[in-house]
Amino acid sequence: MLLDTEPLWVVLPGMFGRFLWRHRSALAPFTVAVAVFITSAVAHKRNSGIWGAVLTGTVVLTAAVGFPHSVLRRHRFGARAARVLARIWAACGMDRPLERAYGAVVIAAMGGWSSAAITASVTTQPIRSIWLYATVVCGIPWWIHRRRRARVRVERTISAWPGLAENMGLPGSRIASAVVDAWGFTARLILRKGNTVSDAVGRIGAIESALGVRAGSVRVLPDSKRADRCTLRVVEKDPHAKPLEWPETATASITRPVALGLFEDARTVAVSFLRRHVLIGGVVGSGKSGVVNVILGVLTACRDAVVWGIDLKEGMELSPWNPCLGRLETNGRHACALLRDGVAELERRARLLTEQGQRVWEPTPENPALVIVIDEYAELPEEAREFADSIARRGRAVAVTLVVATQRPTQKTMGGATRTQMDVRICLRVRERRDADLILGQGFAKSGWNADALTLPGSFLISGPEHQTPDRARAWLVTDDAVIRHVSVHAGKRPAAAAPADGPSRAAEDPSGPEPATPADNASEGADGADTALWVALRRAGAEGASVKGLMTASGRGRSWVYYRLREHADAGRAVQLSRGRWRALTDSQAPVGGRASASPTRTRRARRATRDRRPPNRDTR
Repeated sequence: MLLDTEPLWVVLPGMFGRFLWRHRSALAPFTVAVAVFITSAVAHKRNSGIWGAVLTGTVVLTAAVGFPHSVLRRHRFGARAARVLARIWAACGMDRPLERAYGAVVIAAMGGWSSAAITASVTTQPIRSIWLYATVVCGIPWWIHRRRRARVRVERTISAWPGLAENMGLPGSRIASAVVDAWGFTARLILRKGNTVSDAVGRIGAIESALGVRAGSVRVLPDSKRADRCTLRVVEKDPHAKPLEWPETATASITRPVALGLFEDARTVAVSFLRRHVLIGGVVGSGKSGVVNVILGVLTACRDAVVWGIDLKEGMELSPWNPCLGRLETNGRHACALLRDGVAELERRARLLTEQGQRVWEPTPENPALVIVIDEYAELPEEAREFADSIARRGRAVAVTLVVATQRPTQKTMGGATRTQMDVRICLRVRERRDADLILGQGFAKSGWNADALTLPGSFLISGPEHQTPDRARAWLVTDDAVIRHVSVHAGKRPAAAAPADGPSRAAEDPSGPEPATPADNASEGADGADTALWVALRRAGAEGASVKGLMTASGRGRSWVYYRLREHADAGRAVQLSRGRWRALTDSQAPVGGRASASPTRTRRARRATRDRRPPNRDTR
């Protein structure tokens, strides 16, 4: 400490030394340049013949720092060397390729100049001028580097924290360590004995004021090991300010984690959907449909998963994915039939596992997992919720899972078992803090899960086995063009899910209703003529039959849809499978016209025989 009574010859050097220490990071290029200058001058006087060794070492070190790791990874032993080098450079703070390139240039400049200075002299021109110009040129990237300036700012924050802690209401706390990243810094905060993370969460506004950062930029995350410690996250530059475009790098198997978006520290939000029910909640406009689109984009690319959809907004959200969906229902009555079929499929798998002596269903392309996505769960009829409740309780072991999206998942809306069995909870923006407890669970809002502070569409908090801290994230943005591209690629590659033993039960909703619709009936109901196009393609198939891929092209629908319709035609006696993947019709009658279905081959032969014998077609002809 400098006192006013100190003489001037003591005060001035002390002030100058404090200035140099405070700005030691900015003066680092000059410090290194002076050290190289002095070392070269001493080496020139004592042993000028070592310039060759200096030059050789410079070449080797420059190659080690600047050689691209992507080239090394192409070879087996090079990949091992790249991993070792990556760890070394990360420890040295040079984990980025651009930073390593800068380091290689600086090493080459220092080594080349030092070799020349040892041979001649540091005072010889133009060696002396090159030293000065090279110091300034090489120092410019160092001075403007954003991460270096951020690190200096964090170091000053750490040194000033004891005084700031008194002002923000956390006396006795200290920062143990801090890490700077692209958008801010993360510090490990040790609280005074007797204080908990709840005290720090309640002082977030005061922390933002003391640090001089923008409102809403501080996050306080609990420590899983110590109650008197927490993680302080300061987001100086919001990485979620702009929508995150979906990279379309879809997972090829449901056994792998699904990438939903990015956390604020650039980590990928990865969560496993196998044998886990998912609940998505948030107010209108918070981005629930966006999260559902990301999930569909990944699951429809999995070769070992079949996706069924229920969209109770008349298909507004899920209809673009229809070619990749096994089934899609848009009203309550048909949704009830779909969930009933899901329960039947669940029981079929359970019986099969019992016969095989197994306990868990392992998804494969031949025996895929079944995921049922339900948008606007609150609109389901009461009977459908009972089937969903059964799937939630019994579907995990047999890989039949639910993905549910709703606004307020109350006990009355979802029922007891369905809401309780949701392993993965995704909470988007809510209006009231207590609504976060409805989605995430009781007590989450008091522990720092402040979903009411989310402002951007698609921003969410996720709670699951892999995610136990309230890290804010934002989902990928899946545009309409991305959906079209994705569907065009994966529509013909979807696996076929086995239907329940008694077939699709849509007609079972009304026992007194009509029989399952024929192609013409479906066409008259507005099915875009897909059933009629499929029937025409079957009727025009030659002796070898039509391939399933050709039928998909003719109808414009996905593989699962085509297989379901073929099964209906085969059960009704209208079509037959000639070989693996090849089908044709069994009748030569004309395509249905005017909303009336052509009779099945059995009925047609009976009518012809009755006409020939001049007997009524409905009378027994035996």
